[in-house]
Amino acid sequence: MENFIEEVVLSNEEIVRICEKIGKQITEDYQNKNPLLVGLLKGSVPFMAELMKHIKCDMEIDFMEVSSYAGVNSTGAVTILKDVKADIRGRDIILVEDIVDTGLTIQEVINFLGSRGARSIEIATLLDKPAGRTVKCQIPKYIGLEIEPKFVVGFGLDYNQKYRNLPYVGVLKRWVYEK
Repeated sequence: MENFIEEVVLSNEEIVRICEKIGKQITEDYQNKNPLLVGLLKGSVPFMAELMKHIKCDMEIDFMEVSSYAGVNSTGAVTILKDVKADIRGRDIILVEDIVDTGLTIQEVINFLGSRGARSIEIATLLDKPAGRTVKCQIPKYIGLEIEPKFVVGFGLDYNQKYRNLPYVGVLKRWVYEK
C-alpha cells in the first residue's frame, strides 16, 4: 500500500505533536464549558481519537456523517447521512474534521447546526487547504497544518475509502487516481 505514496506530509509523531498543541488550546479556551466535539465521519476518526487524549477539560463527543466527494472531486452538494444525537441548543460545538478543502461541507454543516441553536461553532482540522476553497466558509480556529493543493491520504483521509489506515498523511501518486 505504501508504494502508492509520493511523499509523507505529516509523520505520526508530527500528528501527535499537533494534537497535543490543539488539545492544549481547546483546554484553555473551554475551561468550565463542556464543549461538544462533533466528528465528521469517516475521516475525522483517527484525528479526533488522538486529539481527545490531549483535551484536559470536560467534553462530550458525537458524530455526523456527511458526503460531498466522489473520488478526488467534490460533487458540489452536501448530503447529511447521519445527524448528531445530542441536543445542541445552547451548546459550544467544535467540529472535528480531517481536512478543510473546498469549504462546502464544513460551511453546510455549520449552517445546519447553527440553525438548531448552537451557542458557538468552531472548527478543529488536522489539515487546511485554503487554495482549494470554492465557497466562502468559516476559517478553522484550530489548524494542524496548512497544505498546498495536493491530494493527500492517510490518518483518516481516503481515496475511494482506501488508505485511511495509514499512520501518517501522504501525497497519493497521481497514477493511482488517474487510471
